[in-house]
Order: sequence, then C-alpha cells, then structure tokens
Amino acid sequence: MSRAPAASMNRIALANARVLSGETLRDGLAVVIEGDRIASICDETALPPDCVRRDLDGGTLLPGFIDVQVNGGGGVLFNNAPTVGTLRRMAEAHRRFGTTGMLPTLISDDVAVMRAAIAAVREAIAQRVPGILGIHLEGPYLAAARKGTHDSGRFRVPGDEEIALASSLDNGVTMLTLAPECVPDATLRTFAARGVVLCAGHTAATYEQTRKGLDAGIRGFTHLYNAMTPMQGREPGVVGAAMEDRDSWCGIIVDGHHVHAAALRVALAAKPRGKLVLVTDAMPPVGADDPSYTLYGETITVHDGVLRNARGALAGSALDMIGAVRNTVAWLDVSLEEAVRMASTYAADWIGLGDVRGRIAPGCRADLVLLDDAMQVVETWVDGASIRHSE
Repeated sequence: MSRAPAASMNRIALANARVLSGETLRDGLAVVIEGDRIASICDETALPPDCVRRDLDGGTLLPGFIDVQVNGGGGVLFNNAPTVGTLRRMAEAHRRFGTTGMLPTLISDDVAVMRAAIAAVREAIAQRVPGILGIHLEGPYLAAARKGTHDSGRFRVPGDEEIALASSLDNGVTMLTLAPECVPDATLRTFAARGVVLCAGHTAATYEQTRKGLDAGIRGFTHLYNAMTPMQGREPGVVGAAMEDRDSWCGIIVDGHHVHAAALRVALAAKPRGKLVLVTDAMPPVGADDPSYTLYGETITVHDGVLRNARGALAGSALDMIGAVRNTVAWLDVSLEEAVRMASTYAADWIGLGDVRGRIAPGCRADLVLLDDAMQVVETWVDGASIRHSE
C-alpha cells in the first residue's frame, strides 16, 4: 500500500476510467476533485485548464463503500480496546477493501465501555481519522431470546442517564440497535428526537410490537433474518414487518453463511429499491493475518470462512465490503452498479449523509474506490486523499 503522489495543483481530474455517475457506468468522463470535494464531472476531452490529470488506466471508479456495522478489523476489536488507535487501525484495514466510511460497532457492553467508545469516536472524528463517520451501538438493549453472540448478562433497559449517554455523540452519526419489545415507546421517541438512527435487531418481537417500534421511530433492521423472529403465515414476526415496511432500511450480510441466497433474493423482491444495504458485521480477522480474536474472554477462530462461538452462534463475519459486492453480483443476479449502490449510496441515505456521501456527484465528499478488471481494489480516496492498495 502506498500513498499516491500529491498533485502540484489543488484540482485533480481523474480520467480514463468507467465512472459510476448516476445510474450507469460511463466511459469518457473525468471526475474533478478540489480539496475534499468533487468539484465537477466533465467530458475528459474538455478538462478545466487548471487541473492535473490522473490517468486511471481504464479502471472502474465508484463511490466509496460505507459499512454501518464494523466490529473490528486489522486484528483489533472495538469492544476490547475502545480507543482512537483502534479506530484508526480498523479504518485502515477495511479501506484496502474499498470501505471509505464506517460506523465502528460496539457489541453489548457495560456503561464504562460505552462511554469510552463514544469518547474515542468523538475524538477520532475531531482528529479527522479517515473513514470514521460515527458509532453503531449494537445493544445492550436487546432480547435474551435472540442474543446471538452477545452477553445477555449485559442487557438492560436504559434509564435517563444512559439515554443521554447513548445519544451524546455530537459530531457524528449514532446508530443504535435495540429490541423494540424491550424498550418503552417513549424512550424510542426520545432517541429518535435526538437524531439517533434506530434499528431493530436481536429481537424476539411480534409483528405488532415491531410495527409499534416503527411508528415510534425505528428506521431500519440490523442484519435482516439474523437474530430476529422469522416470518410465518400467521405470525409475520420481525422479518415480516421488515419486508412489508416501505420506508425502513435493512442491512444484509452476503457472505454465504448468515443468510441463504434465496432468502436474500426474496428480500430484494420485497423491499423497495434503495432499502437493502450491504454490511459486513466484520470482526478482527478481516485485514489481519491472525484468524482468531477474543470476545467476552472467549477465543473465536475463523473456520472455512465462518466465525462461531462455543455455543455455535455466529460471532460476526470475516467478510469485507468488496467481497460483499462481488457476492451480491454473483449470487443475487444484481448488476455491479446496483451492488455498489447497496454498498454506498443506500447506506449513506440510511444514516442521513446521502447529500454529501455515497455518490459521485458535484458537491459530494471525494470518497472513491477504483477497481481493476478482476474487481480488486486498486486505490481509494477519502476526503480527496488517495492511497494505492496494489501496484
């Protein structure tokens, strides 16, 4: 991995690439970057005279991927060391797979760990650590019956102090996964009023309880199908409510282990376009040589691409975002353009950043990813600063 040479002028024109601008990949366009923003998109034969031209060798230029569920990477787990250093390492590890923005995710933990994690994210954003957009608190307001790999001994109902803590990040996005049947509707409304992106997950709710949660401010579903009540004919459950609802987003893990491809195709058919979002639920082995990590004192190791704890519960994934994109194209009969939007545009819309991220458009942040013909990540840009990942 190497940093691309700095341009001698402030405006850089990225040319000779297929560019995902709007709905389709197009040849013959140049993307002009000025500072941390996309200044314009123009015909590459008519570049502004003050630009430095960068030849992208016929690659594919895409909006950078945004992952709203990242527990770890580069050999570190956010829960185990909630520091700026951990966040920097996670972001660097995932960036080589095209992730230019992420919500580092804290699995259910004690108040002290939550406080440290929120403080670390606040400081990382203040320091402009590339790629850190906010925090995802996955719990601890969850249902023991659908705990997955979470420690149910840490589950609780938030009181006023903890509501204030969980919604205290003031310079980035906060996503909060909770079980709607375990949290009062008034609390959901309070979180939503404070700008928290509420998601249902690790929940044993009925269809009716889930609908009440949606009415109270829930905007999405965390890893659809996993750790939630399934859809049945007379009991639609959480999955049924998620499929039916036209306004909410659903994160999906396309790794071949968490959800069967047929179930994912059903979700694609049921949800409106723009409402399914690729996530990784990644753990420390992503971007690291060590296949193992420790969660709640237990060592978990990747076996055949799968992470499970001693009880057999899935313990996150070893998936990266470019892998999720490739799998979506290969398994779900989705075009590359749409798979990329599921990894970027729709995620940005979900977390309220669609006006500045997730698109190649004038005025948006210059967060980009360049692929070669084998769909490998060659180079990324975050706020206009580039790093090459292969030569």
